[in-house]
Amino acid sequence: MRAIPTAPLPLPSPRRPLGPADRARRWYENELGWATVPGAPVRLVVGRGFDVLDMPLEAGRATLRRLGTCPGVPASPVAVQGDRMRLLVAAGSAEELPGLLRWLERDALDLDLVGLGAGALMDAPPPPGAGARTYPQGAAEWLRPPESGGEVESSLPTMSAQGAGGGAPDLVRLVRTAATQCHRVRLRHPRGRSPVR
Repeated sequence: MRAIPTAPLPLPSPRRPLGPADRARRWYENELGWATVPGAPVRLVVGRGFDVLDMPLEAGRATLRRLGTCPGVPASPVAVQGDRMRLLVAAGSAEELPGLLRWLERDALDLDLVGLGAGALMDAPPPPGAGARTYPQGAAEWLRPPESGGEVESSLPTMSAQGAGGGAPDLVRLVRTAATQCHRVRLRHPRGRSPVR
């Protein structure tokens, strides 16, 4: 029997090591199951696994102090970028925000409290342990990062018929507290005057 000559198989080109953005994208997609969009910086698709309540950093810090955390319950993720805080809430919550503000009689106020839902994007903070030196100054960062390996979505504030039940604060309590803190910041720093840092 005669051997059939074959062409040598092409060798794959050497792979370059993953850069910080590639590692971050993999962490979000593989560890958390969150969608990202191509390109740099890494951006998360909002409205699928989570929505975002976006507010001034000062109001966000006051909101977190007021709400505290429940022992033994994972805290919902919180990101900071510049002078803005982003609290992750259950998907669909951004649609509820205008109605909640109306019900809480806070809809007539200029609160600077924004719900980001389906179709929105959020700059992805570096994953925990990634090291800030690999990312530019002013990039988003986690104040409270999501925990990989678990159901992050179950720790997010949501509308609840029975209240928080010992878990994350329900969306009504969170929005009421955030609206109050945003209003207080607005009264202390009227438009045209920025806070002294």
